[in-house]
Amino acid sequence: MAILENALEMLSKYPLCNHCLGRQFALLGYNLENKERGKAIKLVLVLQSSKIYSEKKSLGLKHLKVLVENGFSQESKQVLQHLEKNSLDENPLKVCFLCDDKFQILEALIKKILESLSNYEFASFLVGIELPVEFEERNDEFKALFNVIYGESIRHEFARLIGKRIAELTNKTPEYKKPDIAIIINPFTIKVRLQVNPLFIAGRYNKLVRTIPQSKWFCSKCRGKGCKKCNGTGKLYEESVEELISEPLLKLSDGEKTSFHASGREDIDARMLGNGRPFVVEISKPKKRTINLDFLLKKINIGTERKVEVSNLQFADKDFVRRLKKGESAQKEYRVLIEFENELSEDSLFLLQDKLIKTLIKQQTPIRVLHRRADLTRERYIYNIKVKRVSPRRAEMEILCQGGLYIKELVSGDDGRTTPSVSSLLENQAKTLELDVLNVILNDKK
Repeated sequence: MAILENALEMLSKYPLCNHCLGRQFALLGYNLENKERGKAIKLVLVLQSSKIYSEKKSLGLKHLKVLVENGFSQESKQVLQHLEKNSLDENPLKVCFLCDDKFQILEALIKKILESLSNYEFASFLVGIELPVEFEERNDEFKALFNVIYGESIRHEFARLIGKRIAELTNKTPEYKKPDIAIIINPFTIKVRLQVNPLFIAGRYNKLVRTIPQSKWFCSKCRGKGCKKCNGTGKLYEESVEELISEPLLKLSDGEKTSFHASGREDIDARMLGNGRPFVVEISKPKKRTINLDFLLKKINIGTERKVEVSNLQFADKDFVRRLKKGESAQKEYRVLIEFENELSEDSLFLLQDKLIKTLIKQQTPIRVLHRRADLTRERYIYNIKVKRVSPRRAEMEILCQGGLYIKELVSGDDGRTTPSVSSLLENQAKTLELDVLNVILNDKK
C-alpha cells in the first residue's frame, strides 16, 4: 500500500500526532525526525485532499475533516475554512491514540531529568524507558493492524529524543554498555529515577600490624546494633583494613556505602607484606567520580598511622572485580615462624623440604573456620619451600603455593584434617608463632 494511503487509513481510524504518524515510516528517508515525517505526510495529504475536493467534493471534504480531527492539522483546518464555511463540527479535543500527547511535554520532562541529575557528577549516561503495559500493547496492536514494516518502537523514539537532548544540554556522552548513570523514565507518569552505577577503585594494600582483620567484624551478639559486649560499637574489632581504606574514599566520592573486594584474605594475626594484596573498593551511588588518586593514596596512608598502606591506585570496573575473585587461587608466597615440641635436627629440615616441594596437600576445612565455610576437602599445590632453623625448637619456612592453602593447618596438621603436614612428616608437633604473606602473584593491571 502507498505511504499516503496507509497514513490516511491510520488517521481515519485513530487520532495521531506528528511523532506517532511519522514513527510508522521511521526507516524511510534519511536524517529526518519522526515529527518532521509526520508533518510532511499530513501536509501532502492536505494537498491531495484539496485536489480530490476539486474533483469529488464529498470525498475531499471527508479527507480534510479526518486531517483536522485526527491529524490535528492546522493547514487542513485553514483549507476547510476557506472552502467550506461552517463545515467543522464542534468536537471535543482529542489526544494522540498512541502517545496520549506525551511527546508534547518532552521539554518539561527533560527539565525534570536535569534537576534529578544536578547532584551527580557523571561522564556518560544511558536513557531507559518504562511504559505502561496498556500503551505498549496498544502500539504493538497498531503495528499489526496496519502491517507497519518501516516503523520504530515508541520506546526507542522516547529514548532517542530524550538522550539526544540531554547530551546537548549537559555535553555528556550516551553510553550503552557501562554508563555512569542510567536514567529510567516513564513519560506517561512523568516519573524519573536514576540508577547510579558504582565507582570502582582498585589497588594493593599492605597490612603492617597483627591486630586488625581485613573486613569489618560485626559483634556476634548484637549483629552491629551495639551492646555491652562490643562497648556499643557493634563491632568485635575497632578497625579493619576495609574501614581504613574505604572510609576516606566514601567521603571523597559522597557515596551511599562501600563494598570491599580482595584477592583472598589473611588472618587477623598475619601481616600482608611485599607488593601487597590486590583489592577493589566498590562505592554505591557516588555523587562525585572525579577522584584525585594521588591525593586519595596520601590521605589513606596518613590516616592509617602505619597500620595499613595502599599503592597502585587505579580506576576499575565490575569486570575487574570478577577477575580479582577468580584470582583468589593465584599463587601466594608465605613466611611462617614455627615452634616444635621437640628439638630439630638438620636432617629433619632437609626431610621436610624434600617431602613438601611439588606436593599436593589435602585439607579438610579447618576446625577454626568451620562456622563460616562448608566442610569440604580441598587440594592445594606447593610449588617450592625453603626451611631454616632459627633455634633448637624453632624454624622459619618460606612457601610458594597455590592460593587457598591454610598455612597454619599445614604446620599443625589440624588433628589429621590436613595431610601431609609439617607435624606429621617430622612426627614432631608444631604450631605457628608468626605468619606473613610475602606476595600475591596476580596480574591486577587494568
